[in-house]
Amino acid sequence: MRGPSKESAGCSKSLVAAIRRSKSLVVAVLGVLLGLSVSVSAHHSFYATYLEDTQITIQGTLDRVVYRSPHSYVYLLVSDRNNQVRLWVVECGSPDQMRRQHLIIDALKPGDQVIVTGSPGRDPDDHRLRLRTIARPAA
Repeated sequence: MRGPSKESAGCSKSLVAAIRRSKSLVVAVLGVLLGLSVSVSAHHSFYATYLEDTQITIQGTLDRVVYRSPHSYVYLLVSDRNNQVRLWVVECGSPDQMRRQHLIIDALKPGDQVIVTGSPGRDPDDHRLRLRTIARPAA
């Protein structure tokens, strides 16, 4: 029995090399796509979380402020129509953005009354708001 001819052996080698290159290309493309999906999901769209074309105003007692990047949070205790106190989470920009916008959050302390205007979360049961303005009530 004779082995493969030189022509068929060369053809087989080039076929194997082409398949390896194709597999490498597929793996590289999948790696890039996976990397893109991770970076896209890491920074969410505000439009996906909040009703950006709607604004509401809430008034409540400042519970706490959490400064962190990429977003800071203000937590408010707000009485609803049934006089039940709900904890609202108000999403803000980074601490640097808040300072550049001269937001008064630095001057606030737990227990202060504040009025917040912003875009509500898509799920009303979440009691979330994306900050537009924050102020103290008129004296």
